[in-house]
Amino acid sequence: MNVLIVGGGGREHAIALALSRSPLVGRMWCAPGNAGIAELCECVPIKATDLDGILDFCRREKPDLTVVAPDDPLVLGLVDLLEENGFAAFGPRKCAAILEGSKSFAKDLMARHGIPTAACRVFDEYAPALMYAETCPIPIVVKADGLALGKGVFICETREQAVSAVRSIMEDRLFGQAGARVVIEEFLTGPEVSVLCFTDGETIVPMPAAQDHKRAFAGDRGPNTGGMGAFTPVSCYTPAIARQCMDSIFLPTIRAMKAEGREFRGVLYFSLMLTEDGPKVIEYSCRFGDPETQAVLPLLRSDLLEIMLAVREGRLKTVPVEFDGKACCCVVMASGGYPGSYRKGLPVFGIEGAEKLGCTVYQAGTERKDGMLVTSGGRVLGVSAVAGTLKDAVDLAYRGVWRIAFYGAFYRQDIARKDPAVHRSASAETPAAAAPKARVDWS
Repeated sequence: MNVLIVGGGGREHAIALALSRSPLVGRMWCAPGNAGIAELCECVPIKATDLDGILDFCRREKPDLTVVAPDDPLVLGLVDLLEENGFAAFGPRKCAAILEGSKSFAKDLMARHGIPTAACRVFDEYAPALMYAETCPIPIVVKADGLALGKGVFICETREQAVSAVRSIMEDRLFGQAGARVVIEEFLTGPEVSVLCFTDGETIVPMPAAQDHKRAFAGDRGPNTGGMGAFTPVSCYTPAIARQCMDSIFLPTIRAMKAEGREFRGVLYFSLMLTEDGPKVIEYSCRFGDPETQAVLPLLRSDLLEIMLAVREGRLKTVPVEFDGKACCCVVMASGGYPGSYRKGLPVFGIEGAEKLGCTVYQAGTERKDGMLVTSGGRVLGVSAVAGTLKDAVDLAYRGVWRIAFYGAFYRQDIARKDPAVHRSASAETPAAAAPKARVDWS
C-alpha cells in the first residue's frame, strides 16, 4: 500500500519510521515533511493546512491511505474532504475533531455525560472574562478555546497573571481567532499523565501512559511550549488507576461522542490529572501527541498500518495491538529563544554519534541547505532511547543529547527525573539548573 503522511514534525517522523517497518507499505510520501522524514519518504512541498493542495496531490498520486497527523487539518476537515472524494484517510472527521478544536465543547460534553474534569467558566466577551479573572479563586488556569500549538494554556498563580492571561488571549489576540473564547478553570493538583488511545468508535485500546514536560526550563519553569520531552512508563499510573480511567473516562468519552453523532475514529489523546479525588480530564487531543509519540511508538510491536486500517474500518478488536514492556525517554533539543523568537539555518552536528549509541533521533525543525542539515524550527530534535528500565532509558537519551550540537541548543535536564523509577531527584533543585543549558560543540 502507498501511504501519504500529512505533517512535518517529530511526531510525523516517528509515524513514518513505524510505518516503514510494515511489510504492507510500499511507497510513502510526506507533506511537507522535514530532513529526517526525507530519509524515509518522498517529501512534497504542501503545507498540512493546504487542504485543496493535498486533495490535488491525492488525485495525482492516488495513495491507498492518507494519515493526517496534526490537529489543524483534522479540525479543518481534511479527513472529510479526502473521504468525500474517494480517498481513504486515518484520523477523526471534523465533527469529532472538535473535541480538541474547542475546549468549551469538550467541557460541555464532559458535563453532559458525567466525565470527571475541572470546574470551569467559559467567556465569549472580554469584559466579563476580565471581571471574573479579577475576582476568581487563585491559582487558576486560563485557556484559549481553540488550537494554539500547545501554548494556549496559562497557569496563573497570582491575580496579575490571571488578568494578563485573559488580556493576552482575548484583547491582544496572542493566538488569533483561537482566543475569541476563553475557558477559565479550576486549578487541579496531582501528577499529570498522557494516555494516547487507538479507537474505532466502539473499541478503545490505550497505549502505554506517558508524561510530557510542557514548560521550557527544568523544574517546570518558564513559558509553556509544545513539549520539551516525554517518557514512559509512568510509575503513578498504576493498573488500578488505568482500570478506573477506562471505566470513568475512556469508554464514557467514545460512547458520548457516538451518542451525539460524532463517532471518533483515530487516535484520541487524554491529558489527565491524577488528583486526590481520582483521575480527571485536563483536555483532549484528536491525534498522536508530540512528543509523547516519540516515547510511545518505539515500543510498538504490532504493525502500525494494520492498526490504522482496522481503526478506520471499525474492526479494531480483531487486530493485535502489542507494546513491549520496556521504557523509553525522549528529550527535545530546542532552538535558543524558543518558544519565543529564535534563529533558523544553524548547522546541526552529531546525530550519527547519538544513533551509534542506540538512540533514535527524530527530526522536527530541520531542513537541508546546500547538503547541510540546519535548523528550521523551535523544537529541532527529539532524542529517544529505549532500555529495560526507565533510569537506563533516561541516561541513554541524555548521552545521545550530549553527542549533538547546534548553536544555542537547549534542553531540559530533568526529563523523567522526578519519577520514582529513576531513583534520583531532578537536576532542577538548584536555580542554576532552571535556566536553559546551551551547548556549542563544533568538534
